[in-house]
Amino acid sequence: MPALTQITLYADAAGYARFREEAVALDEGTPAARLSRPYPAQSAQFRRSPVGFASEFHCTTRPQWTFILAGQMEIILRDGSRRLFSAGEGFYSNDRLPENTAFDPHIHGYKSRQVGDAALVTLFVVAGDETLPG
Repeated sequence: MPALTQITLYADAAGYARFREEAVALDEGTPAARLSRPYPAQSAQFRRSPVGFASEFHCTTRPQWTFILAGQMEIILRDGSRRLFSAGEGFYSNDRLPENTAFDPHIHGYKSRQVGDAALVTLFVVAGDETLPG
């Protein structure tokens, strides 16, 4: 069966943000239009970030998909790993800290920033009760 590669941003057992690539099976639909299984969602929210936008280190508070609609977004992890996402791309963000772990801005989280000369437009889709692994 065909599959898509999904980038997942997650927190390891120590709470450090990491990237993982996972296959999303496209085993539903028709041969002309392959589909994944449906994933429940709670809400959707659009954001427009101007040229020069950059966040501080933070963690995801609730699992969500982030889709880049226009512009480019770079995600930077504590270990220096970086991934650039352009319009038409996205990732699943689930880097919540382990239970009973307090956020330490010098250890945990990731930063995001707008890249290039176009504003960044994103769509956040908060996951429903059933989320992807990790």
